Amino acid sequence: MVGMDQLLGFGLAALVLIVIPGPSVVFTVGRAVAYGQRVALATVVGNTAGLFLVMVLVAVGLGAVVAQSILVFTVIKLAGAAYLVWLGIQAFRHRRELQLHPDGRTPLTWRTAVRQGFIVGVTNPKAFMIFAALLPPFVDRDLDGFWHSVPAQMFVLGSAAVVLGLLCDSVWALAAGRARDWFAGSPKRGSALGAVGGTSMIGLGVGMALTGHRS
Repeated sequence: MVGMDQLLGFGLAALVLIVIPGPSVVFTVGRAVAYGQRVALATVVGNTAGLFLVMVLVAVGLGAVVAQSILVFTVIKLAGAAYLVWLGIQAFRHRRELQLHPDGRTPLTWRTAVRQGFIVGVTNPKAFMIFAALLPPFVDRDLDGFWHSVPAQMFVLGSAAVVLGLLCDSVWALAAGRARDWFAGSPKRGSALGAVGGTSMIGLGVGMALTGHRS
């Protein structure tokens, strides 16, 4: 289906992009700071599921619609940005309630965090742009057969990128969550961290809304 040279070449290119902190990392860290490690990991799971869906859409050709249509791109971008700002405002408003309970529970459930992460992932238009730009150069169009088709190759390569992103974002979630757990021992510091986490999500949403179509 996909040759080892293709997989290694694409994996290296994807890793270079993934290790550079981007919107997913900022969102994950913001959630970890606001709600703790468990919510951050749940957010990573949801966000990864959203990015996986984006990758599948790109692989079957629907990603070109987003990449080429200014209207579709803008609608998705503004929807995702507005949702991020709303999440940030909620975290900021309830920052005094964000201290961890002794058993590690937070005001936000795992299911809710996964769902919110998924929405952020699937409404990130830059994910469409990245997959649409990164996948085609590593596809061998001369191969025959269904399992060597362009969509199949793009699906395999894209899945590798999604897994790499899951691993890297999980590391960020664990690191930021561990730091947050240490600071959350003080109500004042916990409230301040909640404000920082909420502000970072608001800033990310505003930044996403202000970026251009081709950025």
